[in-house]
Amino acid sequence: MPEPLLQIRSLRMDIRDHERSRSVLLDVNFDVRPNEVMGLVGESGSGKTMTALAIMRLLPPAATASEGKILFGGRDLLALSESEMRQVRGSEIAMIFQNPRASLNPLMRAGDQVARALQLHQDLPRSQLRRRSIELLQHVGISDAEARAKAYPHQLSGGMAQRVLIAIMLACQPALLIADEPTTGLDVTIQAQIFELIKEVQSEAGASLLLITHDLGVVSEVCQRVAVMYAGQIMEQAGVLDLFQRPSHPYTERLLGSILRVDEAKALDTSRAIAFASIDYDNAGCRFANRCPYVLDACWLRRPEPRWLSEGHVVFCHLRNQEAA
Repeated sequence: MPEPLLQIRSLRMDIRDHERSRSVLLDVNFDVRPNEVMGLVGESGSGKTMTALAIMRLLPPAATASEGKILFGGRDLLALSESEMRQVRGSEIAMIFQNPRASLNPLMRAGDQVARALQLHQDLPRSQLRRRSIELLQHVGISDAEARAKAYPHQLSGGMAQRVLIAIMLACQPALLIADEPTTGLDVTIQAQIFELIKEVQSEAGASLLLITHDLGVVSEVCQRVAVMYAGQIMEQAGVLDLFQRPSHPYTERLLGSILRVDEAKALDTSRAIAFASIDYDNAGCRFANRCPYVLDACWLRRPEPRWLSEGHVVFCHLRNQEAA
């Protein structure tokens, strides 16, 4: 098995709010292998975007990585200087953000923004920048690319703006692509087109893709492996087929149970719904404890040891460890 391209090891991310510090990411561990599509799933507020921002070193000023490593190609990204990290962003790791229009410069034409990405990381003469930027816009499915290259972000639809961002992401042929909820705010038809485009360009480029989403339907179709996150902790990690067939963490079970299926016409069963509760960041054990129907005393006291159910399938749950014992 090839060495992972990205390795996140025991990552802890703290955010200071006034006089208090909270660990919004705690003991996060997962890999992304070469030419793999890895999914990171969980409900809103679970820490998925914070994980992506930690990889890109684009954290807010109040956030600090207090423990752990983020290894990319053998280098610890957390140990790089800002100037070294700027060379990594775009050329080696690229990211698509949730809101495409907010990510584009409103004062620059679309084609100029693609050309700017090329100019920063590739030594191309000015005469080639425009031609190459139009080629990239065509490659991501933008019709009449020459005309669209002259448009400002507010003149583009949401789907078109996302395609421009994908063109920027591909400009320097990075080895790792990060897509953070890339279809937020788009209608269903455009969402399907964008996901198909992302998978297509990832496969063509031979790059790895870390797909951050709460859409388990997309994960089942696009990803090879998936990590389930809740409140900044990884709860379960497995191959996609294994996870869908044998969900083992109570949170994973409830997450999969929330999917409405059109092939099963029946009344919605709310008897197993998870009651709302605020996230207990101070809990020394499993942060799902105050919402878990199977909570044990140990869940409040310490982080569960990993239980390997099969090769590549690991769950962090005191209940499963108790059953095994």
